[in-house]
Amino acid sequence: MSVLPAFRRNAPRFLLALGLTGALTVPLAPSVAAADRIPPGVPHPSTATGASVAAPLVAGPIANTSAVGHPSHGYPFLATDVDLAAVGYVEQEFFISGTATRYATRGTDTAVVTSTDHPYATRIMVRRPVSDAKFNGVVIAEWNNVSNQWDQEVDWFQSHEHLIRQGYAWVGVSAQRAGLHSPTGLKAWSPARYGALDVTVGGTVTDDSLSYDIFSQAVKAVRSRTGVSPLGKLSSPRYVIATGHSQSAGRLANYYNGIQPLANVIDAVVLHGGGGILRTDLTTPVFRINSEGDVASGILSAAARAQADSPVLRSWEVAGASHGDWKLITDYGPLRKRDIGSYPGGYPGEPQTCALPSLSRVPQHMVQNAVYDHTVNWVAYGAQPPTAPKIQMTGTTPPAVARDDLGLALGGIRLAQHEVPLRINSGSNTGPGFCFLDGSSVRLTDAQLAALYPTVESYVDETVAVTLANVRAGYLPEGTTRDPAWYSDIHHLIAEHVAAGRITEQVAARLEVHLRPAERAGTAGHMRPAIVLLGHVADQAERSITGDPAARDAVLRETAALVALLGEAERMAR
Repeated sequence: MSVLPAFRRNAPRFLLALGLTGALTVPLAPSVAAADRIPPGVPHPSTATGASVAAPLVAGPIANTSAVGHPSHGYPFLATDVDLAAVGYVEQEFFISGTATRYATRGTDTAVVTSTDHPYATRIMVRRPVSDAKFNGVVIAEWNNVSNQWDQEVDWFQSHEHLIRQGYAWVGVSAQRAGLHSPTGLKAWSPARYGALDVTVGGTVTDDSLSYDIFSQAVKAVRSRTGVSPLGKLSSPRYVIATGHSQSAGRLANYYNGIQPLANVIDAVVLHGGGGILRTDLTTPVFRINSEGDVASGILSAAARAQADSPVLRSWEVAGASHGDWKLITDYGPLRKRDIGSYPGGYPGEPQTCALPSLSRVPQHMVQNAVYDHTVNWVAYGAQPPTAPKIQMTGTTPPAVARDDLGLALGGIRLAQHEVPLRINSGSNTGPGFCFLDGSSVRLTDAQLAALYPTVESYVDETVAVTLANVRAGYLPEGTTRDPAWYSDIHHLIAEHVAAGRITEQVAARLEVHLRPAERAGTAGHMRPAIVLLGHVADQAERSITGDPAARDAVLRETAALVALLGEAERMAR
C-alpha cells in the first residue's frame, strides 16, 4: 500500500508530473496573531462610553420603492451586488437625524466647539449578520469617501469577503456635504429617497465642521439599544472600529486627534491610504496601512511616516501596492456603472489613459484584512500587532522610492505577488485624472519569466515560501487562501492570453469549466475539491495549450502555486 496520503494517491496527474506534491508538506505554523500574541482570558470590556455624544433619532430600515438598478433610483445608492442572503447577511439603510455640534480641529490638539444645536439628517448603510450566531461582536464603521463627489465605501469593497467570513458588521456613514449635496450627491441622485437629508443646515454651513459629530452620533446609534437599532436583533457590539480611506483617512486622523478625546465613542481607528500626524497621548489604538503609492505620491507625508510605532500606533506599508488598485476598481466598477453611468478609470475593457497599464495587482486588501483582525485583538486582549519594515526611499522631497533592477520597490511588507513577480506592480503612474493614484501593472515578458523561473516548480516553491512567511509574521490572516483574488488572477490571466491570441476561446472555456467551481469551493473553505478542480485546470492547460509553451506555463504557475497553498490550508485545518 502506498505511504502517500489519499489525496496524493488521487491527485491530478499534473501535480505528480511536476513534483508539486512535495510542496504540500511545508508546515504552515499558526500566524503570530493566532499563536503568540493573543493571551488567554476574557476579552477586555470596551472603554468607549460615548457618554457625551447625543443619541440620534433612527428611522428605518428604509424600504426600496424600485428594483435595484431601476432608473427611478428607489434603492440605496451603491447597493451591494454581493449575495448577502446566501451567507447569512442582510443590507439595510437607515436615516439618522438630530442636532450636531460644529468643531474646529487644531492639528494634534483637542478640537474646540464653535457652535451647537444644528439640525441634520443623513443616512447610514448597514451590512450585518442576520443572527448572533454569525456575529463576532465587532462593527467596522466606515467614514464614506467623497473624493468623487459621491459616497464611496472603499474599505467595504476591499475587505467585504473577509468581514463576512469573520462575522463583522459593517456600517457606512454619510457624514460630509459632498456625499449628499454635490451635483452628483445622494440628494440629486434620488430626490424622492434622499431629498430630506441635509448636513448643511439649509445651506448655511458651508464646510464639514458638522461631520465629526455626525460620525460620532452614527456610532452612538449603532452602540445604543434604545429606539430603532441599526443592528436589528443582534446583541450590542463589543467594539466599534472606525475606518476610512484616502480623504476619509484624513478626516479620521483629525477625528482621532481632536474629537475622540471628547467623544470617546470608538474603540480603535484604521487609517487606510493616508492620515496625517497623530497625537501620542491617547490610549485609543490606531493602525495605519499605506500602499507604496501613498508613500510615493506624498499622500502620507514624511512627517507622518516618521512617527514611530508605539503601544497605540502601528504603521504598515505594502510594497508594490497602489492607492486605488485592481481589487477596488473591479469590485466597485459595476456598481458605479449601474448607479453613475460610467466605469472608473482602469476598469478592464475601458480605454487606458495612463502612461502605463493602470492599477497594481498586489492584493493589499489581504494585508488590510489582517489589520482589522489585529486591531480587534489589540483592543480585546491588549495583543500588540507585529511591526513591519518601511518601504525604502532614496529621497523625500519629492518622495522617491528605492527600486531593484526590475523596478520593484524595496522594503515594506512584500507579498508573493511582489517578491515573486509575474508583473511589475508599482504604486506610481502618470497621466490625467487619478493616474497618479492608480499605480501600474506590466506583465513580465516570456523571456524574463523564463529567466526568473526556469521551471514551474521554482515559481511555486518561492510563492509558497513567501506566503507562508507572511502568514507566520501576521501580515496575512489565516484563511487567506479563501480570498477570491487568487482565482481572479487566473481568470484575468486566461482572458489576457485570449485577447493576445495565445489561448483560443475554446480552450479558455474548457479551463473555466473547472476554474469557476474551484473558486466556489476554495472561497467557501472546501480545500480538497478546490485542489482537485484546479488540478483539472492544469491538466487541461497541459493538454490544450500545445503551441505556446510560455502561455501554458503561465497558467500552470499560478494554478500550481494555489494548489500548493490550498494543500497547506487543508493540512492546517485537520
